[in-house]
Amino acid sequence: MAQIVPSILSADFARLAEEIKRVEQAGISMLHVDVMDGHFVDNLTLGPPVVESIRKVTNLTFDLHLMIEDPHKYAPIFIEAGADQISIHQEACRHLDATIHMIQDKGAKCGVVLNPATPIETLTDVLDIVDHVLIMSVNPGFGGQKFIPNSLNKIRRLARWREERRLQFAIEIDGGVDKHNVETIVRAGCDWLVAGSAVFHSADPAATVKEMQHLASEATAIRV
Repeated sequence: MAQIVPSILSADFARLAEEIKRVEQAGISMLHVDVMDGHFVDNLTLGPPVVESIRKVTNLTFDLHLMIEDPHKYAPIFIEAGADQISIHQEACRHLDATIHMIQDKGAKCGVVLNPATPIETLTDVLDIVDHVLIMSVNPGFGGQKFIPNSLNKIRRLARWREERRLQFAIEIDGGVDKHNVETIVRAGCDWLVAGSAVFHSADPAATVKEMQHLASEATAIRV
């Protein structure tokens, strides 16, 4: 079943533990954590100490999205800090196959991320080893951007390839996800829907997550 994955990039960092508990009460199982280095993307966010700190306040699965220049070097540090799964950018990896295997050997699941302008064909030869594929539906770096519709075509093609090749990777999307497009995204074949601003900038984040999860559940059986 498709699930909503709140992104703490849009949370109030002065009350981060409280913000996490609020969405946790909505019944989520996964939390999305964006890591930006100010080089691969312009923005600069959090590092391993913050991951280690929030690991102490929740048992949720940590889905770390590394928007950094050298994921091969830094992924093990984030795994040690508490990451359960690591998403790395195809555009940032010199030896993608090696980095995927390294992360998995360290005990974490590994996904590969594609920016909006990167063709999904670049992943043809690693789809049999990845745990998930994350499609960026905005240009990475900042929250609150508008959803890029072509992302749906990428999801549909990935879902078709997954079925044709009998593979097991999950399909994730990040950027501009809100209650107005949840059903369309799920029907396209998406499993994990990352939502930041739509959740944490709402009046009641827990209620928003429940509403979006209900919409995702209803759409799960109507894949297109």
